Amino acid sequence: MSRTTRSCPRRSRRGGSPPRRGCDRGLAVVAGAAAAPEPTPEQVASTMRSRQYGVLLVVAAVVGVIVSLGAWGFLELIYQIQRELYTHLPHALGYHNGPPLWWSLPVLAVSGVIVALAITRLPGEGGHLPARGLAPGGAPDLRVLPGVVLAGLASIGMGAVIGPEAPLIAIGSGLALLTIRLARREMPQPVLMVVAAAGSFAALSFIFASPLIAAVILIEAAGIGGPRLPLVVLPGLLAAGIGTLVSLGMGSFTGLSTSAYALGRLQLPAFSHPNIGQFGWTIALAVAVAVVARLVMRGGLLTHRFAAPRALLALPAIGLVISGLAIAFSQAADKNVNEVLFSGQDSLPGLVAQAGTWSLSALALLIVFKGVAYMVSLGSFRGGPTFPALFLGAAAGLMASHLPDFPLTPAVAVGMGAAIAAVLKLPLSAVVLSTMLTVKAGVGDEPLIIVGVVVAYLVALLMSAPPSAGGDAAERSTGTAEDAPEMGAPAPEPAGEPVA
Repeated sequence: MSRTTRSCPRRSRRGGSPPRRGCDRGLAVVAGAAAAPEPTPEQVASTMRSRQYGVLLVVAAVVGVIVSLGAWGFLELIYQIQRELYTHLPHALGYHNGPPLWWSLPVLAVSGVIVALAITRLPGEGGHLPARGLAPGGAPDLRVLPGVVLAGLASIGMGAVIGPEAPLIAIGSGLALLTIRLARREMPQPVLMVVAAAGSFAALSFIFASPLIAAVILIEAAGIGGPRLPLVVLPGLLAAGIGTLVSLGMGSFTGLSTSAYALGRLQLPAFSHPNIGQFGWTIALAVAVAVVARLVMRGGLLTHRFAAPRALLALPAIGLVISGLAIAFSQAADKNVNEVLFSGQDSLPGLVAQAGTWSLSALALLIVFKGVAYMVSLGSFRGGPTFPALFLGAAAGLMASHLPDFPLTPAVAVGMGAAIAAVLKLPLSAVVLSTMLTVKAGVGDEPLIIVGVVVAYLVALLMSAPPSAGGDAAERSTGTAEDAPEMGAPAPEPAGEPVA
C-alpha cells in the first residue's frame, strides 16, 4: 500500500502548536475518516471547486483507461482459458465433434486444486467469498491481487458456476492504487479510497457494457449517500466513462472487442403495458424466486463451513460434484453440459432467444441442477454471484411465461430482477439491471419489474436471520468485518495534506 503523506504535523501530546490551517480541509472531505462528521453542502461545493479536486478528476480519468485495459485483459484471459480447455484441447486430442461428456470432470478437479492453493497459500484467501453477496471493500492491499486473479481465473475460466464481477472490483481498485504507486504520487488515505473506488467503477462497467449499471451497483452496495455522494461518484463516473472508450473506440481507434464476454441487451418481444392479472403473476413469481435464491445462498454458506477447514480436499471434490451435476443434467434433458457449467453469462442470450426449444421439464431440471451447482460454487470457489442469479432468474421467468396471460418479456424481466434483489439485496441495482437488459422490448415491463423487485427484497429480508439470532452475520450484511480481510481493505489512516 502506498505510504500516506502527513505534511501537516499532528498536535503533540505535550501541547504545542496545532496543525496548519487547511490540513483537515480539501480532499479529506471526499471520503473522510469514519468518525468525521458529514460535510455540509457548502463544504462539498468548496471542495469540488478546489484545484486538488480537479487533479483528482484527472487522475480518475487516467485510472479509468488503465483499469479498463486491465479488466479487458482479465476477461480476455478467462475467455481464452475456456476456449483452450473446452474447444482446442479436446480437438487436439482427437475429439473432433466436441469434448466428451466426462471432459469437465478432470478440468474442474484441477480447478479446485488451483483455487484451494490460492486460498491457503497466497495472501487474501483468493478474494471475496461469493456466498456473502457482493461486498465492495475499501482500497485493497496490493499483495492480495495475485491470489484474487489466480482464484478468479481458475474458478471462472474452468467451469465453476460463478461470475467475474467480484474479482473485477478488486482488480480495478488494485490497479488504481498500483497506478498511483508507480507514478510516485503520495495521497492521503481518504483520497486513495476514492481513487480505488474509481477503479472499481471502470472495471465493473466493462463487464456490464454500461457505466450507469456499474455506478448504481457500487453506490448501493457501498452505502454511499448524503452530501459526500457527488464527491465520490464524479471520479468514478469519469473513470468509467473514459474507460469505456477502450471498448467503444474513439476516432481511428476502433476499440477492443468485448463481444465475447460483455453482457448485451436481450432480444425479447415488444411489451407495451401490463394488466392486473400480470401483477398477480409477478408477485407469485417474485416470491418463488426469492425463496429459492435465499435457500441457495444459505446453502452456499453451509458449503463454505464444510469446505474452508479442508480446502485442499474439499474444493477438488466440489469441482467433481459440479461436473457430475452438469453431466446428469445433459443426460436427463438432452442439453449441453455448458448450460449448467460456467456463470450463464454467455448462455443467457441464447436461453432467452431459444425459449421455444425448452420444455417445462427441461427448464425445471436446469433450475435444479444449475441451482445446486451454483450453491456449492458460492461456498467454495471465488468470483461473483450476479450472473448465475440472472441466468436462473431468467430460466424461472421462462417457466412462468407458460402461465395464462403472462408474456415472455415481463416474465423474464421479473425473474431476473427478483433473483438479483434476493441474492445481492440491492433493490435499486436489480431494477436498473433488469430494465437495461430488457430495454429493447420497450418500457412496458418496468412497473412489473419494480413490483417484483420490491416483493423479492422483502422476502429476502424476512428470510434473513435477525442480528440477535446468532446465524451467519455475513449473510445479513455486505459490509461486515468478516468480509474485510478477503477484500484486503486496510484500516483507514489519518488524512494528511491533499495532493499537491
